[in-house]
Order: sequence, then C-alpha cells, then structure tokens
Amino acid sequence: MRNALDILDIISARKVAGEPFALATVVRTVSATAAKAGAKAVILPDGTIHEGWIGGGCARAAVIKAAKDALADGQSRLVSVQPPDALDENRMKAGEEHEGVRFAKNMCPSQGTMDIFVEPVLPRPQVVIFGSSPVAVAIADLSRRSGFSVTICASATDQSAFDEADRRIEGYALPVSEAGSRFVVVSTQGRGDEAALQAALAVDADYIAFVGSRRKAEVLKAALEKRGVTPERLARLKSPAGLDLGAITPDEIAISILAEIVAVRRSSSRLTAGVRA
Repeated sequence: MRNALDILDIISARKVAGEPFALATVVRTVSATAAKAGAKAVILPDGTIHEGWIGGGCARAAVIKAAKDALADGQSRLVSVQPPDALDENRMKAGEEHEGVRFAKNMCPSQGTMDIFVEPVLPRPQVVIFGSSPVAVAIADLSRRSGFSVTICASATDQSAFDEADRRIEGYALPVSEAGSRFVVVSTQGRGDEAALQAALAVDADYIAFVGSRRKAEVLKAALEKRGVTPERLARLKSPAGLDLGAITPDEIAISILAEIVAVRRSSSRLTAGVRA
C-alpha cells in the first residue's frame, strides 16, 4: 500500500496523461472500520483499484459500482456503508439513494459505518479542428478560452496559423478512439475537404460538423458514399455547422459552432443523469 504522497503523484500523472479514473475518499467513519477518514483509492474504468485503500470487501463492491457509474455519467457519488441495524433504524435499504447518498450494507464483523465520496476524473473535453481556415483559427481560440482541449489536424505549413494548441497532428491521422468526449469540426475551406471529411467520419466522436453550405456537404457526402463510407457514418455529419444565429464573420461562425458543441455536450450529460437517476 502506498502512502498519501504516492497516491497524489499517481493522480497527478493520470490527469496529465488524460487517463480517466475515479477517486474514492473516505470522508467519515463511525466505530471500528478497516479504513479511516482521509484514505483514498484510484479506481480505473474497469473497476480495478489501481492504488490506495478504502477498506476490505465490506465497502469494495459498493464503491466500485459507484465509481463505474460516476465514470459513465460524470457525476460524483456519496456512498454510505452501514451495518444492517443502522440501515433499519434509518428506514433505508442497501442500494437505495436518498438526498444524494447511496446506501450499502456492511456485513463485516466490525459493523462500522463508512462514508466514501466517489468523484470521476475525466479528460478535458476535446475540440478537434481539421483545417486552418479563419473559422478554424477562431474556433481554436474560443475553445481554449472555454475550457476545451484543442487538437489541430492540418499540414505542417498550416499549423503556424494557430498560436496555441494542446496537440498538433500533421495531416488527418486522428486516433479512431480516445478517452473523453470529442467534438470534431472540419473547416478546410476547399483545401482537401473530401479527405478531411473521410478521416473525421472514421473516428468515434460526440459531434462531427462541416463548415460549408448544405449543398456542398451533400456533394461531398455523395462522393464519400462512392468511396465506401457507410450511410450510418454519413448521417452523423452536421452541416451547416453551428446554431442558426445568422452568423457572418469567422468569429460569429465560431461562436455559433461552439454554442452547438456546448449544447450537445450538456444535453448528453443531462440525458445520462436522467437515466441514472
């Protein structure tokens, strides 16, 4: 078992690497318990306790389930592991939730109570921009200031159009899947539109949009269908990109696109939370 400083180092390293995990922290104990207040554990998406200690089997199953749920919907949980007598006294049953607390039964001989706070630690949502048009540059700037991680996919010569980026990819070789949410915007402005769209539609993303007219998008989709891109993939493409704000300038168009990305991101969170509630 590692000490607290080791756990903090692991947490920091996983955050820097953009690797999702849940952090479980014992916040209160009553009577005899294996773990004490302040104990922490890093829990991976598959339920593995990577490092740390939150007690034995008395709390483990309930905390791991809470960690998986938290990573799935991005919402923190408070788990209260109590002996049967305490649950009966409070008229609660194992598995029930009340006022934000999920209750679990402690069947260990210690018969203590542990409250564990479980919080998801997820990579920053990522805006991926294909191309280096004025709209692309404006989206990158606005996205960074709005808390998104920004990935630029453009040729080596076009990368200089962007002052800052969290990641730069020469060309369109974006990984098919990555941890966290991704929102992809193709703004190539006539320079390799078809290649960029084909690459964008091949990846897993929460949102894929093309900056261009609806007519141009339909022409490009027809060409991509002939190349073998499936109708299901093509149906994911949003064009014209952005909310209909009457935008004209590159900055206004960027605002409309980022507003749409925020709407997609937040509506997805609300829907997941509603399903879990």
